[in-house]
Amino acid sequence: MRDQRPERATRSRKAEHLRINIERDVASKGVETGFDAYRFVHRALAEMDLADVDLAADLFGRRLRAPLLISCMTGGTPEARRINERLARVAQEHGFAMGLGSGRALIEAPDSVESFDVRAVAPDVALLANLGAVQLNKGYGIAECRRLVDLLHADALALHLNPLQEALQPEGDTCFRGLLAQIARLCERARFPIVVKEVGWGIAARDVRALFDAGVAAVDVAGAGGTSWSEVERYRIAEPWRADVAGAFAGWGIPTARCVIEARAAAPAGTLIASGGIRNGIDVAKALALGADFTGIAGPFLRAANESLDAAHALAKELVETLRIAMFCVAARTPADLRDTLFPAPHPLSP
Repeated sequence: MRDQRPERATRSRKAEHLRINIERDVASKGVETGFDAYRFVHRALAEMDLADVDLAADLFGRRLRAPLLISCMTGGTPEARRINERLARVAQEHGFAMGLGSGRALIEAPDSVESFDVRAVAPDVALLANLGAVQLNKGYGIAECRRLVDLLHADALALHLNPLQEALQPEGDTCFRGLLAQIARLCERARFPIVVKEVGWGIAARDVRALFDAGVAAVDVAGAGGTSWSEVERYRIAEPWRADVAGAFAGWGIPTARCVIEARAAAPAGTLIASGGIRNGIDVAKALALGADFTGIAGPFLRAANESLDAAHALAKELVETLRIAMFCVAARTPADLRDTLFPAPHPLSP
């Protein structure tokens, strides 16, 4: 029987999530990011030097050296502390932003703060605290959100939307009615930026527009094609029939590329983060070219950080260098210059 005390149940679930993401194949099945449908227009006569490429970007008052976010992942357990510290060191050295795991565990158990608080090793990083948006319908309000941001010395709060994951969890919270109004109320009262993100199934264009109208500072579309949290939950479920229900959703979601294109059309001036299946620097470049302002990466960084700090640094270096060279080869001096540098890739069966 699971321990029913909220803080212990939450910690146990977070530990399971971390273990499963590291040990199991939890990638989406039957749905791809959509980035392979595009190729860059190579410019052999770029009329610029590689040194002219400038990746810098500003996010929530912090200067990033590259438009990259180590996405919200983990916290609340001793193992999470080790991984978060490594990721924070990478973010600090390479000038990335960083998101932390869901802070519900921290609100329920303040003694878990050490597994989340990375500000000491990442003093210059744009840091995002994180909370399930559904908690706004479960009694959490501005006081809890402010407390979370203050405890973690964060620059912003990310609210994650995960209705499918909650529906699949036997202990899930599925009271999503009226959530947009709650988010709008929080945005009105908060003195810190609010980001809304999915966890890997995408945010439809109409919802992106509604969120910006509600006052959010940024939207992370978190499309399909990377980690599938229905697959993660499938490995947690003991009852075979419930596991089969989770397995039915392995190919669910809006591909990341489509999310970005449609979100940009719905919110031309909104700050967009693209995540979901971004695995290398070419994916980063394509996401920016399709309309994202920043890109987020979770799974590859989690696995690299679990391996070693050096492995996480190596991944960061690969992402930045590949992005720089891709920009050089399409004559893009800044990430914004990547727009309109793609063309549809021929279908594999085309002559």
